[in-house]
Amino acid sequence: MLSILNLVDFVLELYMWCIIIAAILSWLSFGGVINTHNRFVYMVSDFLYRITEPALRPIRRFVPLVGGIDLSPVVLILAIYLVRSLLREYGAEIV
Repeated sequence: MLSILNLVDFVLELYMWCIIIAAILSWLSFGGVINTHNRFVYMVSDFLYRITEPALRPIRRFVPLVGGIDLSPVVLILAIYLVRSLLREYGAEIV
């Protein structure tokens, strides 16, 4: 059971990093720092958008833009930290 909890924790951490990288790529592409016409950059940003958008879309309905900045990735990362913390507490009880 502990190995399953560790796997879920790892997947959540990986997803959290995908959210961070997607947010950074969106900022860089909006600012014109990276070229989204590059095939590799487009593929990476499209992949990250497709895996993060289903989780971010419901949060965007409730969290308004603050000064033009989307705070939904921050809310989702905090939720992931909460779930990971609960998993660690539950895993500590198992051992």
